[in-house]
Amino acid sequence: MRNLLLKISYDGKYYHGWQIQQNAVTVQEVFQDALKRILGIQPDLKGCSRTDSGVHAYEYCISMKLEHTIPERRLQAALNHFLPSNIAVHSCEQVGEDFHARYSCKGKEYIYKLWNHPVRNPFLDGYAHHYWYTLDEALLNEAAGHYIGAHDFTSFCTLDRRKAGNMVRNVTAAKVERAGDMVLFTVSADGFLYNMVRIMVGTLLRVAQGKFRAEDIPNILEAKNRKLAGPTAPPCGLYLNRVFY
Repeated sequence: MRNLLLKISYDGKYYHGWQIQQNAVTVQEVFQDALKRILGIQPDLKGCSRTDSGVHAYEYCISMKLEHTIPERRLQAALNHFLPSNIAVHSCEQVGEDFHARYSCKGKEYIYKLWNHPVRNPFLDGYAHHYWYTLDEALLNEAAGHYIGAHDFTSFCTLDRRKAGNMVRNVTAAKVERAGDMVLFTVSADGFLYNMVRIMVGTLLRVAQGKFRAEDIPNILEAKNRKLAGPTAPPCGLYLNRVFY
């Protein structure tokens, strides 16, 4: 029995996230179908995180335990043959038997892309959030700095039927920078709550609109009230960029 770690990337525009769902196509479903065609079996996959519908991944990690003797490089090549062109397997390696793609993870880095131009870019449809009003990236970078540190991020989490649990996350880096007409928000943390990054972006846009001040963010965090933070930004601009082990 081998424990394998696979690193993939995927275009999330046509998927309802990673995790298997009823009546919706997901990355996990497509990946499992490719494995069954190659191996004749459907191994139990452990993904590094859930991703929302329409969210992309530059790096997504999967672990699975496998009795089949297929070599790692051959499995990688076979997967890249059978998977659709919007999913790619970049590596496949054997890891320790206790490794788990989700529970062994020490942190993640996300990027959110804002196309900041009066005119939409048709080639970025589904790949960046079009925000046509002027953005002051220096002001947003100042605001983003208030996210850094260990905080209770209840105000930045969409509440659902899941048990809340520990809402404290340690954000190790958060910055906003411009590359031409693209404004990028990059954030790293030891973990993220449901919709946390997208709400962080929505709150930054409220700062850009003058509805919040940058220095209001610590008070929003302290309040632990979702209603006080900004809206949830669309999923199309969000990318899981790196996973840390």
